[in-house]
Amino acid sequence: MSNTDEIEDSSAPLIEHLAELRTRLIHCVVAFLIGMIICFTVATPLFNFLTNPLCQVLADRGQDCGLIFISPQEGFFVAIKVSLLGGFILAFPYIGMQMWRFVAPGLYRTEKNAFLPFMLASPFMFLLGASFAFYVVTPLAYDFFLGFQQFGAEGEAVVDGTATAPLSVVFQGSAQEYLNLTIKFIVAFGLCFQLPVLLTLMGKAGLVTAEGLGGVRKYAVVAILVLAALVTPPDVITQVILFVVVYGLYEISIFLVARVEKKREEQLRADGYYDDEEEADEEIIQEEEGK
Repeated sequence: MSNTDEIEDSSAPLIEHLAELRTRLIHCVVAFLIGMIICFTVATPLFNFLTNPLCQVLADRGQDCGLIFISPQEGFFVAIKVSLLGGFILAFPYIGMQMWRFVAPGLYRTEKNAFLPFMLASPFMFLLGASFAFYVVTPLAYDFFLGFQQFGAEGEAVVDGTATAPLSVVFQGSAQEYLNLTIKFIVAFGLCFQLPVLLTLMGKAGLVTAEGLGGVRKYAVVAILVLAALVTPPDVITQVILFVVVYGLYEISIFLVARVEKKREEQLRADGYYDDEEEADEEIIQEEEGK
């Protein structure tokens, strides 16, 4: 067999994998488009649902809930953005199934059993983070922002306790700007809630250890602070909430990685790869060297 034949034989499986990948991607795109079209038909109710945090805060302040379009095309783009978000959420289970069907044939049975729980946990954690952002963080953030409105006795603006003009400084928000900020909250917290899944999966693969994660804890605190400053608006309340949540998830990740390591060690002992006597001798030598 010539070198050319060997190259052709080796390239055939690659071409088959690329063809299968193309098919899976086409299915994912079609599912996303179908979900987007469905959500576009109900874009107005979906947008009204997304305005609930803002409307609740305004209602508590005795104000009417109203958003405005500052350009003729803004309503259309708002519907498109709502459709994109809703279409992705609707299509995500099918997209995840296509990803799994592409990867699964190349995995051993044990690898499938190890990887599948993380595939199931990832969308659950994203929805959990998105729900936390929508129902807890977003109302607190808008309550903070709207606290800078100023009202006089007759509706005039107030500066240093003195009426200066027959004008109120009130919220008249753009629908598109509100939607952008709300989606930013939802996506940011949804992705941050993926941290335990990612780190536990890396621990399962042996890429990180609980001891290593604990050793870089101070650097993780700085990184989380920077993340909170980048993905949230410039208000202290939201940044503190995101920091507390993500740092808590980091500590949970360390605990989960430690459990994974413990189970892996127990399995290795059961398979005879660990020698308890040799391990005890190594610990004694380390203690003597420490003295």
